[in-house]
Amino acid sequence: MAGNRVLLWRHGQTDWNMVNRFQGHSDIALNDVGRYQVQHAAEILAGMNPTSIISSDLGRARETAQALANLVGLSVTTYENLRETNGGLWEGKTGAENRAEDFQNFIRWIDGDDNPAGTTGEKRSEVAARAVGVINKALEGKTDQLLVVATHGGTARCVLGQLLQLPLSHWGVIGGLSNASWSILERNPRQWNLIEHNAGSIPEPVYGEESGATTS
Repeated sequence: MAGNRVLLWRHGQTDWNMVNRFQGHSDIALNDVGRYQVQHAAEILAGMNPTSIISSDLGRARETAQALANLVGLSVTTYENLRETNGGLWEGKTGAENRAEDFQNFIRWIDGDDNPAGTTGEKRSEVAARAVGVINKALEGKTDQLLVVATHGGTARCVLGQLLQLPLSHWGVIGGLSNASWSILERNPRQWNLIEHNAGSIPEPVYGEESGATTS
């Protein structure tokens, strides 16, 4: 029996990505570049013959997933638990603003501590638990699947860290996903293996790196 594969696909570009603004649960739409990115990526992913598509319920992820669904004739099932990290008081603010207003807490979070984002938001461990729960349920009792998960940069990193059994303090060693790029995990009898990371048609910059990146 062939092992299951999970393809984590980050949504296309938004205007908030471009200015490094923390999106979190805010429902920000794709911009024109983002729509182009996901259409281009979808044409590549369609050739991989996905067996099912699930998505965050936020519009930027749903639109990303639908671009692929339209090509392969699959439906998209959405889940709130595949959303980006709830950024609490940091949502809607740029990385620079959050550094200025909440420096110690923000830096701890950027450095990989499991503190709640934006004081009232979520811990990375909570994001991982909810998202991995959805993925496990989608694959339950199945083999030889290619499950496409349209989600968000922070959530994808949490899923990767958890499924690869990395210590939470080391999840930051996993590089970010560029907009509309993807990573693929494959299950063997013992464990999940990362077989492709931040893949796409051409290299793209990683905008909005958890909204904590410094920008020039």
